[in-house]
Amino acid sequence: MKVPGKIQLTVWLFGFAGAALFIAIVIHQDLSKVGAAFATAGWAIVGIVAYHFLVPVFLDAIAWWVLFPRPDRLPLRKLLWMRWIGESVSTLVPSAAVGGDVVRARLAAINGAPLPVAAGSVLVDLTLGVFTQAAFTLVGVVLLVQVTGQKNFVRPTLIGTLIGVVGVAGFYFVQRLGMFRFLANIIARLANSPEWQSLVHGGETLDQTVRALYARRKAVIACCGWTVVSLVAGSGEIWIALHALDLRATLANALILQSTVLAIRSAAFAVPSGLGVQEGGYYFVGQLLGIPDYLAVTLALIARVRELALGVPGVICWQIIEARRLWRARLATNAR
Repeated sequence: MKVPGKIQLTVWLFGFAGAALFIAIVIHQDLSKVGAAFATAGWAIVGIVAYHFLVPVFLDAIAWWVLFPRPDRLPLRKLLWMRWIGESVSTLVPSAAVGGDVVRARLAAINGAPLPVAAGSVLVDLTLGVFTQAAFTLVGVVLLVQVTGQKNFVRPTLIGTLIGVVGVAGFYFVQRLGMFRFLANIIARLANSPEWQSLVHGGETLDQTVRALYARRKAVIACCGWTVVSLVAGSGEIWIALHALDLRATLANALILQSTVLAIRSAAFAVPSGLGVQEGGYYFVGQLLGIPDYLAVTLALIARVRELALGVPGVICWQIIEARRLWRARLATNAR
């Protein structure tokens, strides 16, 4: 079996395990109560879908937009739909969570951004986002301890966050040292062909672009700032769901659920769409906050509906864009 086949098999195994966990969590509940609670939310779910696109996705687009050097900066309205499509792919396509980031880099290049800038801006945005999310997770843990008084989960959470930060810090320093030229050199030597030497030049160009993006400190700080605002504002959709379910809709509870569930899902990035893992996060944290089991599961299902409502159109839009490009390329080839 080839390595890509093994990777694909691993993804499917994680997917089946996540689906099994999802089913186990749902059927363990009183489905009639879950259904009634879900119906109670009613039009609030539509508001949650609209809120997510108009607030967190928009703020994430600004965080990405500020990283572009002014001469290469695309209009914010274009980056907004690219960010939406990228998030949709990461959420729904059974692949690694970074799949959507690759797609938005490709879309940015297609729409006129230089390829090194498109790829480099996404890479820097992704790296800074992980650092920012780690800080947001710590804020959520502090709030959870203050609200519940429980501390038994603090140590494993801190250890996990520290490991993640160290890993991303290592990735950051490797980027600064020139990882792409190094990898391209290895591939070119293994291929033993002069045609592959252009890959080395491309890797060096990308390394220089990434260094230049990190050197723009005001842009880096602005990206981190907008990402923090997005993470905090993203808890607003959980607040809406809590209010719709007649639960204790406080900012603290919304921030706790937003930060901890997001951290749990990020830690299980290998599971496609975080299926089962995200639901387990709502279930576990909900119990700590005194939320009844079936209502915690209802919150998780509302989050899934929001992902589907925004994600399915986003993936369809992406496929239409790629199909149109493929069709034009075939027409151009046949016309020769």
